Amino acid sequence: MTLKRKLPYSVKAGNVIESLDASTIYEVPLLMLKEKLDLIVLKKLNIQNYKEPDLTKWNIFLDKLKHPKATVNIGLIGKYIELQDAYKSILESFIHAGAMNEVKVNVVNVHSENITAENAHAQLSELDGLLVAPGFGNRGIEGKIIAVQYARENKLPFFGICLGMQMAVIEFARNILGYAGAHSVEMDPLSKYPVINMMEEQKRITMMGGTMRLGAYPCTITKDTLAYKIYGTTEISERHRHRYEFNNDYLKAFQDAGMVTSGVNPATGLVEIVELPNHPFFIGVQYHPELKSTVEYPAPLFVHFIAAAKLQAKK
Repeated sequence: MTLKRKLPYSVKAGNVIESLDASTIYEVPLLMLKEKLDLIVLKKLNIQNYKEPDLTKWNIFLDKLKHPKATVNIGLIGKYIELQDAYKSILESFIHAGAMNEVKVNVVNVHSENITAENAHAQLSELDGLLVAPGFGNRGIEGKIIAVQYARENKLPFFGICLGMQMAVIEFARNILGYAGAHSVEMDPLSKYPVINMMEEQKRITMMGGTMRLGAYPCTITKDTLAYKIYGTTEISERHRHRYEFNNDYLKAFQDAGMVTSGVNPATGLVEIVELPNHPFFIGVQYHPELKSTVEYPAPLFVHFIAAAKLQAKK
C-alpha cells in the first residue's frame, strides 16, 4: 500500500506570474509591470513608501522601436562576426540609436578578413554607413584598413571604436601622409612609422591580465568640431579598454594634413578622438561609447552616426 503525502506549495498562488513571449526583450519590463512583479518584490522585501514607476521614456522608445519609418544598412566590420556576443554592446547601442532616429538598423556583418581592395566596392557599396569594431591582434587588420579607406574616399559615414579609430589613423598615414608601411606596434613592432604606439606606462608591464587602461577617463573636446556637435560640451567622461594609443610624435603631421584631433585627455595629452572635417561623418574614438548606452540615454556618437546614415540612405 502506497501512502500519499500532501506536499506544501513552495510558491504561493499570488506570487505566480505569467511570462509571455515578447517581440523584443525591451518589452519584458512592461509585461512584468502588468503582472505586478514589482509589487510582489516590494512586498517580499518589506519596502514601503515607494513611487509609481515612470516609464514614459521607455514607452516612447518602445513605440519608435516597433514602428520605424525607414531602414538603414550599417556594415559592422570585425573579425569576430561569427561570435556576435563579442559585439553585444555595439548591437544594443544600434537599437537605442535607431529608435532615437525612428529607423530600423539593419546590421550587415562583414568579416574583415574577407575584405580586399578588389572586392571592397562589391561588399561595401550598398551600405549607408560602416563601423569598424574594436579588437586585438593582427588577424583581419588589412581588411579593416581597406574598409576605412573606402569610407573616406566614398564619403560613406564612418565610425571607428578603439582599434577602429587606430585603423583610421593608420589608413590616413599610409594614403594621405604617404607613410608606406605605417602601422601599430601591436601588429608591426619594427614599423618605420609607428603611428600607433604602446602607452608609456604599459611598456613597463610584464603581467598582462587586467592591466590595460580600464575604466572611465575624462576627455576635453575642442569647440567647432564634429565631436563638440555630438556631445554639446567640452568635457566628457568615457570608458576605456586598451594598451595602445595615437603616437603624438606624429601629431603635427596629421593635423597639417587635415585630420582633426578633436578630443584629448586633459592630464596626459593622449588623443581620444580623431575626425575629418571635409566628410559627411568621419570619426574615430579611442574609448568605448557603447558601454554607456541605455534606452533612456543612447550613446550620442551612435545617435549621430545613425542620423548620418539615415541621410546617406535618402541619397
